[in-house]
Amino acid sequence: MAGKGPQRGRAPQRGRATVRRSTERGPSNAGKKSPAKGLGGEQVEGRQAVRELLIAQRRKVQEIWIASDIDASEIIEDIVQLAEASRVPVNDVSRRVLEDQARSEAPQGVLAFAASLPEANFESLLVANGSRKPFLVAVDGVTDPGNFGALLRCCEGAGVTGVVVPRHRAVHVTPTVAKSAAGAIEYVPMSLVAGLPGAITQMRDKGVWVVGLDDSSDRPLFDIANLADEAICLVLGAEGSGISRLVRERCDMVVSIPMMGQLGSLNVSAAAALATYEVARVRAVSHP
Repeated sequence: MAGKGPQRGRAPQRGRATVRRSTERGPSNAGKKSPAKGLGGEQVEGRQAVRELLIAQRRKVQEIWIASDIDASEIIEDIVQLAEASRVPVNDVSRRVLEDQARSEAPQGVLAFAASLPEANFESLLVANGSRKPFLVAVDGVTDPGNFGALLRCCEGAGVTGVVVPRHRAVHVTPTVAKSAAGAIEYVPMSLVAGLPGAITQMRDKGVWVVGLDDSSDRPLFDIANLADEAICLVLGAEGSGISRLVRERCDMVVSIPMMGQLGSLNVSAAAALATYEVARVRAVSHP
């Protein structure tokens, strides 16, 4: 991201300002597993995700691991320099130890241990921030971590002001989600709710229009342009099952993405990209 990183230059010499050590043991206290609570996000994997974790400075980072055989690159230099500036230990570990600890398919030789992601207050997401009306996305039954991470990346890019996630029967922020989101988890406020139907009722009571996406609807996605400039929440379900009956019944409008080819649907992250940017397009025209 232009303008966010440190000055480019020579890579810092290992063993100087940043504490670095080689280990063949398991992680320190920072990496010990604990019962999953809240949103998660304690283990972040992948170069871009770890870099954004350090840039955002939203939560405490306890430790970073870098594979001892990793090739030099600008983003690795960035990670080391950012860690030095925040006094975060950066430790050399063997590739085998790092990959044994990793929980995503390709950690890219970098992982970090951090405090869990803070949960956003649900009620605060329903209130306008100055002239910026709420632009929310709620997920219903999304359990695939790669799709959820990609969805969060779309939300961050489109200017979504909050993501609503059910506390149960939904994926939260696993290492795979964090890697797929490429740093978006550090910037998009997320709130856990006990149940999505009840949360939708609260949204509507606060004047938020709720629009569900479902393949069975006869109304096209583009109909949301009429509501995009208002406080709005888009509800997306998992590919195949879509949004649940109880959720659909509580939506103000249900729309579908027109499919011009032979396939009947898109995965949830692709649907999120189209829907969120349709809202963003209308808002950009109204408030250039």
